Amino acid sequence: MIEFVNAGSGRLVWTVPALLRAVSDNLAARFNPCVLRGEISGFSTASSGHSYFSIKDGQGGNESLKCAMFRRAASLLDFAPADGLRVELRGRLDVYPARGELQMIVESMLRDGIGVLYEQFLKLKARLEAEGLFDAARRRALPLYPRAIGVVTSLGAAALHDVVTTLARRAPHVQVIVYPSKVQGAQAPAELAAAIALAGSRREVDLLIVCRGGGSLEDLWAFNDERVVRALAGSTLPVICGIGHESDVTLADLAADLRAPTPTAAAELSVPARQQSLLELAGFAQRARRAATSRINLAGQHLDRLRSQLGRPTQRLDNETLRLRLLARRLPAAAALAAQKAGEVLRRQASRLLYAIERDGVRRRHELERLAIRSAACDPTLVVSRGYALVQLGSGELVVDPRQLHAGAELGITLARGRAQVRLAEAATKAIAPG
Repeated sequence: MIEFVNAGSGRLVWTVPALLRAVSDNLAARFNPCVLRGEISGFSTASSGHSYFSIKDGQGGNESLKCAMFRRAASLLDFAPADGLRVELRGRLDVYPARGELQMIVESMLRDGIGVLYEQFLKLKARLEAEGLFDAARRRALPLYPRAIGVVTSLGAAALHDVVTTLARRAPHVQVIVYPSKVQGAQAPAELAAAIALAGSRREVDLLIVCRGGGSLEDLWAFNDERVVRALAGSTLPVICGIGHESDVTLADLAADLRAPTPTAAAELSVPARQQSLLELAGFAQRARRAATSRINLAGQHLDRLRSQLGRPTQRLDNETLRLRLLARRLPAAAALAAQKAGEVLRRQASRLLYAIERDGVRRRHELERLAIRSAACDPTLVVSRGYALVQLGSGELVVDPRQLHAGAELGITLARGRAQVRLAEAATKAIAPG
């Protein structure tokens, strides 16, 4: 280190490196080692493994101190630092010579409770979660091939450039409509909610991307506002949130239909890559050509089979003529055979008819004989032949009661060997009962 003394005035004149080194030495002599308590803000980890962040008081003030934790110290932590956490830091104060900034080199870190903002975050998250705003079941599927995509972010944000560039590269045919809004500050929540509602009411896009770049918990606090969360949950459009870096999680991410780790990732998730779509279309076209070729080949084979079955018309006609001739030759024999079969049927029917007539005649003769026997048994002459007489009045009425007789009555008496006419001289006066 070189110090310069102005010989003319006797004043000490410093070079910048010398002054910074002197300040660093004084800080080390007076303050180191140092223990600091506060709230983490803007935490990030570089690819080298070193972590960088600011420490704030967490009581509403804007004062902050830059901190750096090298990889060795970071590897000894038993928890994951995040914005909003209150911690107790042990280390040493130093001056970063490249920018002349005061910073703290953190050698150890202990948790010291939850920061004010992070506590608000957890309380609001629990209340909205109880209402079902973060339920996975209410998340909608994203359109596979959107025609237009809306972007809600600041017009001056680097996130807008990243999203538009990514969409132009992956899907240049997709229209992009920007709904500008502040993404940081007191007015940001109201503008974000209004932009989301405007996109839903105009219905000119199929998908909405809400995005901004990384930052501390305070920088991203607009996306933890209840108005923004409810606007996302009530959006009529599917929403992708790409806010901050992969480690940044806001309530807006939980209410969206899909969370992307970064704005660029949100753009990539919203549309398929153009080259991928072209490859898929080429595959579909190839499958369609194969299907059409296969269909044509099958139809040709079917026509060949029909042609072979049909044959030449003259040959078909000759075959039909030959078949007719064969049928004509077979016709007389078929007619004779049919007549013979019909004759046999008639003879069988005549035989059955004659048998039936004969059997019916015999039955009727037997019936007549039975009737003749029964009729003969009722003939009164047979009774007369055994010594009985049949007495009738002149009127032909049979005499069965003595009271029918009176003097002078003419009677006809039928005997076995003839009939006699008599006149009754005197009537009987006493009836004799039979038996």
